[in-house]
Amino acid sequence: MDGSTIRFGSLKNGQVRVFEGNMFNSAVPTNRVLPLADVKLLVPVQPTKIIALWNNFKALGDKLQLSAPTDPLYLLKAPNSWLNPGEVIRKPIQEGKIVFEGELGIVIGKTATAVSEDQAMDHVFGYTCANDVTHADILNSDTSFTQWVRAKGFDTFCPFGPVVATGLDPHTLVVKTTLNGSVRQEYPISDMRFSVEQLVSRISHDMSLFPGDIILCGTSLGLGSMKPGSDIEVEIAGIGKLANRFE
Repeated sequence: MDGSTIRFGSLKNGQVRVFEGNMFNSAVPTNRVLPLADVKLLVPVQPTKIIALWNNFKALGDKLQLSAPTDPLYLLKAPNSWLNPGEVIRKPIQEGKIVFEGELGIVIGKTATAVSEDQAMDHVFGYTCANDVTHADILNSDTSFTQWVRAKGFDTFCPFGPVVATGLDPHTLVVKTTLNGSVRQEYPISDMRFSVEQLVSRISHDMSLFPGDIILCGTSLGLGSMKPGSDIEVEIAGIGKLANRFE
């Protein structure tokens, strides 16, 4: 955000070059360059939906004694849960254990409907950091129904950003999550049960993916609870650091 105007641009060496047009297919650079310190970073895209994976990392699945799924297992995060970088994750009224989950987000750049794995990367714009916050006590509070959407859909329960990075090889990325400066997660994306190509392809056979939509790849070992007053950061080299406070 530049003043009261929402814009998009490219970030390099602490400077933001302002662009015009459509970020995904007709972005045009302008001559305007702003210091990063002079702008407020918002969520870098406006998704129509965010898809969040479950049991997509072998290390965590093995610890929980979960067998590998035949198809990707996922839920949808509610739009009210989107949260800007640097803003506060708010504690829900209902008491219980609130869990952080540092994750890689795949950002779609071109509409994908029933695409093959070979075509999948043509529909990926880039990658971002995310925190798939969860109210753990709600998940299984009713034995007749696992409440994934409710547990993960509270206001502010899906921070993502600070940018969308392009040109990365996702298989080389490592997700690092710190709580109050202490590293709690540090796991490789290469441990995913379903690769980026497989996720985009298979999910696109279930539902169309639109520019700006995000697939959260799931999380791995080290996820845990956070208390009000905690600072939580999700960092991926090549993308940056998503920092939020839980209050």
